[in-house]
Amino acid sequence: MRTAVIRINVDPRGELTAPALRGRMEMLAAEAVTAKLELVRSDIDPARPELQFLMAGDDPAALRASAAALCERTFGVAPAPGVATFLSRGTDDDALGVLAGFGLTGAVRRFPDDDGWDVVEVRLAKADLVRIPESRVHTALEAALNAEVRLVLELESP
Repeated sequence: MRTAVIRINVDPRGELTAPALRGRMEMLAAEAVTAKLELVRSDIDPARPELQFLMAGDDPAALRASAAALCERTFGVAPAPGVATFLSRGTDDDALGVLAGFGLTGAVRRFPDDDGWDVVEVRLAKADLVRIPESRVHTALEAALNAEVRLVLELESP
């Protein structure tokens, strides 16, 4: 399972005072543990009340909604969910997540090269790359995996 970084502005209209924000942060920290969310930092800047959570999952919209609901219950004002990104640990799940981000499916195989370094072979249907340049997929996979990536294009879906 992938790890997402979910950003939430807990007070986009500036309705809460600095002491109220800080006081509710203590409540949020406790609630986040119960909800299986990892709060990246527990301090809050009243001028920019944005929080970041680490959450396990593949659906950014569902993860944002879950974190936003927690913030709304805790702070009592409508939050503004921000951008969701994913951490990469170089796993096969990360490779599949990158493919899913492009709307692609494929098969991933990992093996050592002659020097013992990881090579990640990703099999894709050639027809899937009609709408997305192969170089873009290749670059995204290499960045996420920090390994040599070899794309193998097949006539049918892998």
